[in-house]
Amino acid sequence: MTIKLGLTGSIGMGKSTTAAMFRDMNIPVWDADETVHRLYGQGGAAVAPVTALIPDAQHNGIISRDALKRAIAADPSLLDQLEKIVHPLVARDRAAFLENQATAPLVVLDIPLLYETGADAWLDAVLVVTADPETQAARVLARPGMTDAAFTQILARQTPDAEKRARADYVIVTKTLEQTRADVAKLITTLTGTGADNA
Repeated sequence: MTIKLGLTGSIGMGKSTTAAMFRDMNIPVWDADETVHRLYGQGGAAVAPVTALIPDAQHNGIISRDALKRAIAADPSLLDQLEKIVHPLVARDRAAFLENQATAPLVVLDIPLLYETGADAWLDAVLVVTADPETQAARVLARPGMTDAAFTQILARQTPDAEKRARADYVIVTKTLEQTRADVAKLITTLTGTGADNA
């Protein structure tokens, strides 16, 4: 049986870096954000239905997330309609991934809004990555175009870090790359009973 491990964490906690470490150790990873990016990209399954809903969001066959944000800010009712288009497509992509990895002992599902969308109900376990608030703020504010106001706004939409940690099956504190990599390898061993493949 394949163990489905959910990976989540608030912005700036090191989730993408941790997901990359699982990949480096030959653990298949499904990335919710990357899936949406693909669905909105050239030839993506969401392009036509989203264009029908919000024509201004499409440019050269690609859906612009910035244009979507502007449209939703102007008309918040669009968000619900957009989710009804995108969520089933994301779920279909995830199901295909799980089917393709049916023989893998462990898969990781990288889901930023894991608790917010109730994904913990169908996962076997959840890993939350965390860091102290100072480290988190420093990482986020170093991103191009990020402001204190935008950071505060993002945090307001996410389940608080303390709540995530309390609900998680496993927690990794992302202090240094070396320590995080060692913790990832240790967790893989815990879950699968075998050593991580660092190849």
